[in-house]
Amino acid sequence: MASTPSPYGAVSPAGGTPPTSAPGTGWTNWAGNQRATASAVLRPSGVDELAAAVRAAASAGRRLKPVGSGHSFTDIARTDDQRVELDDLTGRVLVDPARRLVTVPASIGLRDLNGLLAGHGLAMPNLGDIDAQTIAGAISTGTHGTGAGYGCLATFVESLTLVTGTGEVRRCSAETDPDLFAATRVGLGALGIITEVTLRCVDAFVLRADERPAPLTAVLAELSDLITGNDHFEFYWFPYTDRVQVKTNNRVPLDDRPLPRFRGWLDDEFLANTVFSGACRLGRAVPGLVPPISAISARALTARTYTGRSDRVFCTPRRVRFTEMEYGLPRAALPEALAALRRVVDGLPFKVLFPVEVRFTAPDDIWLSHGYQRESAYLAIHQYVGAPDEPYFRVFEQVAIALGGRPHWGKLHYRDADSLRTVYPRFDDFVDVRDRLDPGRVFANAYTERVLGA
Repeated sequence: MASTPSPYGAVSPAGGTPPTSAPGTGWTNWAGNQRATASAVLRPSGVDELAAAVRAAASAGRRLKPVGSGHSFTDIARTDDQRVELDDLTGRVLVDPARRLVTVPASIGLRDLNGLLAGHGLAMPNLGDIDAQTIAGAISTGTHGTGAGYGCLATFVESLTLVTGTGEVRRCSAETDPDLFAATRVGLGALGIITEVTLRCVDAFVLRADERPAPLTAVLAELSDLITGNDHFEFYWFPYTDRVQVKTNNRVPLDDRPLPRFRGWLDDEFLANTVFSGACRLGRAVPGLVPPISAISARALTARTYTGRSDRVFCTPRRVRFTEMEYGLPRAALPEALAALRRVVDGLPFKVLFPVEVRFTAPDDIWLSHGYQRESAYLAIHQYVGAPDEPYFRVFEQVAIALGGRPHWGKLHYRDADSLRTVYPRFDDFVDVRDRLDPGRVFANAYTERVLGA
C-alpha cells in the first residue's frame, strides 16, 4: 500500500481550526448494554483539527470522548458531551517489511489491519478471537489473545502518537519517553486520543489448529504441559458439566490442511452462531433447560484439525450478543478460581447460558496491563444478552479479588480506584502521567472517574 506523508512531527505546536460539530446522535456499543447521546459529534479530518478541538474543549471546560467500534462492555466510551469519531482522520500507512514495522492510523480495524499485513507478507504475532476492534481501542483496553510467550496486543506497539488534554501532539516510544510509553499503551483513553500506531510485526505464518472436547479434570492435570507445549492454548468450560473444549494453535510451515468450506460454515456459522443463538433464546425462556442444553452442547462437539493463515485461525465470527466480565489472575491461582466459579454457577438463582473461556499470557511491563510483571490466566465469563448478569458477575468478582485478580478494562467490572491501586504497582505513576497530560480532565467520563479517581 502506498504511504502518505505524516501530517505532524514528534511534537506539534498550537494551531489548526476545530472541526465543525454535528448535532448529537445516539450511540450504543456492540452488546447493547451501553447507550449514550452526545451533545455534539466531531469528525476531524486531520490531527491539527483534532488538536484544535481538544484545546477548545479544555478552554471551555468541556469533555471529549473518542469512540471506536464499540466492542467494550463497560462505559469506557460513553459521553453526554462531545463524541469524537476518527474515521475521517487523515494519516499515513507505512510498511517496512525488512524491519517488520508497520505504521497505521489508530482508527484502522483489526480486520483491515490483518489484510494489510498479509498483503506485505507480515502478520500480528498474536491476536484475540475477535477482529472488529480498532487498533487504538484494542491496545487501550489491554485486549489480548492466548499463549505463554505473548503479552497483550499493546506489547507489539513500537511507538504511538496521541493528542493530549492540552492539545499537544506527542509521539512516544521506549527510547524517546519510556514512562509515557509504559502508560499510554494501555491508557484507557484517559491520557489522550491516539492518532497513529507503529507495530512490530512478524513474517506471515500458518497455524495448525486442533480443537477437541475433553474432561475438565484431565485438562487441569495436564495444564502446565498444555500451556508450555503449545504456541497458543485455551479452553472453554461448559457450565453444569465437567466437559471443556480445548483449542491449540501451533505454527507450521505449510497450509496443507485447509478447513473445507462447508465444515467451516457448519461449525463457525451454523452451529456456533445460528444454532447456539437459538439454544440461548430457548434457555432464556425456559431456564430449566439450560443444564441439559449445556451438556448436549459439550457432548455434541467433535474434534477438528486444520491449517490456515494466522489471523483467520485466531479470529472467528461472533454474532450471538452477550455481556462479559474477564479477570486476569496469577496463573497458579487458576484451579482455585475455577473450583470457586463452579460453586458460584451452581448457586445462582438463574442459569448461565454461555461457556467460560480460559486463556493465558506472558508477563509484560505496561503499567496498567492486566499482565504487568506476572504470568496470567484469564477467566472470561459471559451471559446471553437480556439474561441476568450482574449478580453472577459480582459474586465471581469477589472470588477474583481474593486471588489478586485484575479486571479487563473493556469488560464489565465494579472496581474503583482504591481497589485497583492495590493490584497495580504503578497505578499512582499512571495517575501522575494523567495529571500532566490531561490536567483539565478533557477525556474524563464516569468510567475513568471511577477507576482512576477524579
